[in-house]
Amino acid sequence: MERLDRITINPNICLGQPTIRGMRITVSVILKMLAGGKFIQDVLDAYPELELEDVQQAIKYAAWVVSDQMVLTA
Repeated sequence: MERLDRITINPNICLGQPTIRGMRITVSVILKMLAGGKFIQDVLDAYPELELEDVQQAIKYAAWVVSDQMVLTA
């Protein structure tokens, strides 16, 4: 797995949720915007402190998290 050095998890920031570079912007906020139909540029416009690589790593982190999950179907 490649290094995701922009994703940080600190129990003292956002209740330990994965954030971007220790800021109070969670990976889930970025993913919810994208899942809701926003474009990457919309995310960057909404959060000017973010960089393109931050959003890309949030997506890669999400892919890594779900890749280890088993889904049971009926």
